[in-house]
Amino acid sequence: MDLLQGPATQPWRRRPSQATWSDSPDGLLGARLDLACACDLRVAAAGTVFGVRETMMAMVADLGVLHRLPALVGPTLARELVFTGRDFDADFARKAGLISRVLPDADATLRAAFELAEEIARNSPLAVAGAKRVMNHDERAREEAALAYVAAFNAGHLVSQDLGVALAAFVSGEPPEFEGR
Repeated sequence: MDLLQGPATQPWRRRPSQATWSDSPDGLLGARLDLACACDLRVAAAGTVFGVRETMMAMVADLGVLHRLPALVGPTLARELVFTGRDFDADFARKAGLISRVLPDADATLRAAFELAEEIARNSPLAVAGAKRVMNHDERAREEAALAYVAAFNAGHLVSQDLGVALAAFVSGEPPEFEGR
């Protein structure tokens, strides 16, 4: 990945031909959830905390979760999770379709992720890459447009007074009082 090219979202635009997976032994919040949603497969430990907290910080998530999460859990639930910024646990994530398995701990999660990778690796690399390419075909155009749109949106909105309020509240531990400016 070329992290120096284009907007911050550039690395997440590229989709490797191989199957990708994410194991999350200690939490998927913010950019970690963005990256996990870009993976083909996801497994998590029982204690994993998930969340799209950017809304609570007066920001619009911009690394892909806003268009990938609805495809994974459905648009209504995705909107609820994004608009509230509420955290959720691994059991909820599995029932919602965000992850495929909940493992007892971090070690079991890592083992399961490697076992899944080994199982996939026993298949034809061309067939796996081809299946992935076909499955991602329609998604790619929507993804490109969505990432470009959110980058433009955030360019004009990250200077809001609400962002300053959110940061001050985070530092003080007090709840923010947003004014919509």
